[in-house]
Amino acid sequence: MTGGLVSPWILGTFLPSSSEFSTSSPSLATCVCRSHFRAPKDLKFVLHEALDSAGFNTTYVREAREGFCSQIQKLSEIERETSIIINRGVDLGKTALYIAAEDDSLISHSSVPLPVDAFIDRLDDLSMDYCSRYSSSFRSSPDNFLECLERYMYVDKGFRRSNSRNQLEQRAVYLHSVLTHRVGSMCMLSLIYSEILKMLRMWGLVNFDVEISSPNDSYGSSTSVTSALATKYINGVISILRELKHAFWPFQVDQSKSPFLRAAEAANCSDRSAYIDKSGLEVASAKAARHRLERGVWTSVRFGDIRRALSACERLIILEADCMELRDYGALLYHCGFYKESLQYLHLYKDSQKQMKQLPDSLNKKLEEEALEKLIIRLNLILMEDKMATRPSSIASSLYNNTDPW
Repeated sequence: MTGGLVSPWILGTFLPSSSEFSTSSPSLATCVCRSHFRAPKDLKFVLHEALDSAGFNTTYVREAREGFCSQIQKLSEIERETSIIINRGVDLGKTALYIAAEDDSLISHSSVPLPVDAFIDRLDDLSMDYCSRYSSSFRSSPDNFLECLERYMYVDKGFRRSNSRNQLEQRAVYLHSVLTHRVGSMCMLSLIYSEILKMLRMWGLVNFDVEISSPNDSYGSSTSVTSALATKYINGVISILRELKHAFWPFQVDQSKSPFLRAAEAANCSDRSAYIDKSGLEVASAKAARHRLERGVWTSVRFGDIRRALSACERLIILEADCMELRDYGALLYHCGFYKESLQYLHLYKDSQKQMKQLPDSLNKKLEEEALEKLIIRLNLILMEDKMATRPSSIASSLYNNTDPW
């Protein structure tokens, strides 16, 4: 079989590859040697302790983070590169729900945790229901099987892809909401697709793997997400967390620049001469985001949420996804007023970067390096001026206040 099945619903390509169902098969557990950075084991994160100090009950927040870590800790080096569909040691659906449970506890003030097990049952029910409706597809060709699975998800069950990034569609980036409302980002829809396939393989009903890829990201921008959510567990988790990080980053204007550069610009640490053509709206939006943080108000629904952005960054660092996560986390800590911790993470980023393969020079890379040095200089000056500036009193309300600013 050549080519792949192009999905008309989520703009993805599905590439089935024939294989025997065995977790020991070298063709399925392809190991790729890659030099991802190693995070220090004694790293201390800020978010949960800051919420504790503000009187916020973090019991369910911490339980969800522990659940997330319990899944991640099951990954060996080989399993990091193993297909989601044939990896029995870890569960992408459960990991995604622990991610959702932590964020839900951060913002909902609910007296009960998100029912992770109940939503796992919903995922399993989708697989069972497919079997009852399309049992004949298991005896057909892979192409026909995938067409049936597409019809089941996007016609029978009514799942559809979200193309919006506004507040009404923020539910599209959490698995429990997508299972409830049937509207999701490409990342979430691909996750559900892969979880159904995983169950069908575990039951011995299909014997081939499927790669899901797309030329566009979940919101149709030019950034590629061809890492194929259904191919590797680790890529799946990273895709979910980066989607959340970008959705809730407090500085949303000008998506062509990296999150760090946008945060540095809001802190006046970037070269403004490079942005002569910047519109008044963009300048005003950056200033407004900074002002909201300084007032101790969580950012507006159109311009991110500092707590969920911090949470996504912390989990990406736990995953050792990329050393740039250290830098981005440090930039957020600066805006929160955690100057000592911010400087620590920025230095960790610089140390880790020295050990990584250098990327080709580009305008954005040069601007980021200049902004990083300016931010480090500013932090050193702040800490020299006031040794007590590591935890300003405003930080508690900045992370705890859940009052909409309109």
